[in-house]
Amino acid sequence: MKQKILSAFPDAAHDHVDCVRDAIAAAESVCGSHKARLTPLRKTVLGLVWDSHKPAGAYDILEQLRAERDRVAPATVYRALDFLIEHGLIHRIESLNAFVGCSDPRNPHSGQFMICQRCKTVAELADPDIHRAVEQRARSLGFAVDRQTVEVIGVCDACAASTG
Repeated sequence: MKQKILSAFPDAAHDHVDCVRDAIAAAESVCGSHKARLTPLRKTVLGLVWDSHKPAGAYDILEQLRAERDRVAPATVYRALDFLIEHGLIHRIESLNAFVGCSDPRNPHSGQFMICQRCKTVAELADPDIHRAVEQRARSLGFAVDRQTVEVIGVCDACAASTG
C-alpha cells in the first residue's frame, strides 16, 4: 500500500474555516459511532487544537479557555485532551509536548508527522510501510510496541522558499 499524506502543509489557498468545520463534523461522527459524548468543552478544546496546523500545548489551550470561561483547571484540559486522544481525534507530538488534530479520525492509524522547525506547522502521514517497518524491526529485537509516533523535523517548502 502506498503512503497517504493526510494533511499536507497548508498553502495560501487553504480554507482553515472549512478545515476546522470538517474536523468537528468528523469528531461528532466518530463519537457517535463510539457511543462517546463530545461535550461542549471537549468540542471547544478540539477546536482550539485545530485552531492552526501548529501543535497546541495544554497550557496554551488552558489560557484560551480561561479567556472564554471562568475557573478552568489544568486537569479539565488534560481530561478533554485524553478523551480526544482516546477516540483518535487528536495526536500528541511527543517532542513538542503538544497536540495536533487528526486528519483522518475515522480510520485508526499510527502517528507519523513532518514538523517544520521554522514555522512549527505539522503535516500528518499515514504510511503503512513505515508502520510495518517499525513493528517488524521491534519484533526482531524482542520488543512489543504499544504505540508508534514517528516525528521528522525539517523545513517545509514555504519556509524554504522564504529564505531563498
